[in-house]
Amino acid sequence: MTVESRQPVRPDAGSATQGVFVVIPAYNESFCLEEVLLQVRSRYPNVVVVDDGSMDDTFAIARRLVPHALRHPLNRGQGAALQTGIEFALRQGARTIVTFDADGQHCVEDIAVVLEPVLRGDCDVVLGSRFLGAAAAIPRSRRWLLRAAALATRIVSRVRLTDVHNGLRAFSRQAAEGIHITMDRMAHASELIDILHRSGMAFREVPVRVRYTDYSLRKGQSSHGALRIVLDYVTGRMLR
Repeated sequence: MTVESRQPVRPDAGSATQGVFVVIPAYNESFCLEEVLLQVRSRYPNVVVVDDGSMDDTFAIARRLVPHALRHPLNRGQGAALQTGIEFALRQGARTIVTFDADGQHCVEDIAVVLEPVLRGDCDVVLGSRFLGAAAAIPRSRRWLLRAAALATRIVSRVRLTDVHNGLRAFSRQAAEGIHITMDRMAHASELIDILHRSGMAFREVPVRVRYTDYSLRKGQSSHGALRIVLDYVTGRMLR
């Protein structure tokens, strides 16, 4: 793994944002990554980008704009990129970790929304939900796929959630230390719910916004891809 890390910004007890590390997994996101990183860095200085073996300029953009740019030499999947970023942030002294997508769907203002309950000590983990908040221009097919994923998780894990595959989340340091994602690809989102349920960590959903654009829809999961996620999750769960 390639790591480009300038002098880390150590947590400062006088500033809540200094203890926050934002982990952004990215794969071939050069189209919109610069805008996303500039928005996030304007509010949160500690940004960790994990380039998951991209074939475009994703890593070059990340190393230019953020203090911590990591790179998988081969594409492993979003779950693997998140685990790499979380482990790195913990080594840098993070007190709170936020995960944030690179495709421009999330709003930087919603980072504060997922952070607030964790920083207050109300819970260990906060999960963003577009169905409690707003999902601008979400196609009907995508809405049903996401609803089906939430239903499947409820049946398998016995956890009632409205939005399983939302990349905007916040973890306390203690919670992040207990997260060990083993499913490299998109099934990691359901695996994460299993981890939270088994661990007894206190978690909740909060309303966030998700913006759908032509670009993000092209990058998103098809019906075939959604079926593969379910199969990966069920297979991985049986092997654990």
